[in-house]
Amino acid sequence: MNNIETAYAKINLALHILGQRDDGYHDIDTIFAFMDDGDTLSVKHSDTIELDIIGPFASALDCDAQDNLITKVALRLREHCNVNHGVRITLTKNLPIASGIGGGSADAAAAARLLNRYWELNKSLAELCAIVGDLGADIAACIYSQTCRGEGIGSDIMLLDNLLTKDIPILLVNPNIAVSTGPIFSAWDGQSGGEMVTLDMQSIMHHYGNDMERAAVALFPQISEVINALQHDNPIISRMSGSGATCFAIYDTLSDRDNAKAYIEEHHQHWWCMSGKLK
Repeated sequence: MNNIETAYAKINLALHILGQRDDGYHDIDTIFAFMDDGDTLSVKHSDTIELDIIGPFASALDCDAQDNLITKVALRLREHCNVNHGVRITLTKNLPIASGIGGGSADAAAAARLLNRYWELNKSLAELCAIVGDLGADIAACIYSQTCRGEGIGSDIMLLDNLLTKDIPILLVNPNIAVSTGPIFSAWDGQSGGEMVTLDMQSIMHHYGNDMERAAVALFPQISEVINALQHDNPIISRMSGSGATCFAIYDTLSDRDNAKAYIEEHHQHWWCMSGKLK
């Protein structure tokens, strides 16, 4: 049995805010895509639910906190599926915290997929979404970890098998700052790209955008610096993901992406970056 699962980094290829809801949340229209790399989770037997966190960004998380999404997923699955034993989960935290690439949601989703296999629950991805999806707005999309449209608060998803995103070279860059989503939504200027009407890659990459980018740049000017640096090697597009501060660039070729990464690593050594391909 494979006891390792990847928590794939989430990217918002486009993100439009449609308005604020009565419950304080915002309705959005977004296109999620996923990189072929991210955090990793592994499991082994335990009598209780335990979580260890290692890796470059481990110090920013509390593995003893009961409000950790991984722990919540494990407890929810064990109760819902009448599992009578525990598990020890080890998270290798490779993705920066509060960075707009779904780290916490991706970790929770990976835990759901991994425990489904380890505990032999035999649940479909749709069933996993029904059981744990309400724990976070992005968890359902991250459970599938494939290109999809997110509506409502992001939890209403529609898979987009027709979008040919697989194997597109991508580079993620973060200026090593953490950005909380709430303040960015609060600073949103009310300008909306509106509902996305045409769901083809040309429209998504060239006619849509990220409505949160202006607010995030106003609060964290370093984001603009990252986007400008990503434009050095003429990507197809470069923009911010989610509420920031991680930005991404998409390239025609792997060599273009690798040249861009080399430029970032040479000129901005204090920034975090990860290269890969879209799933």
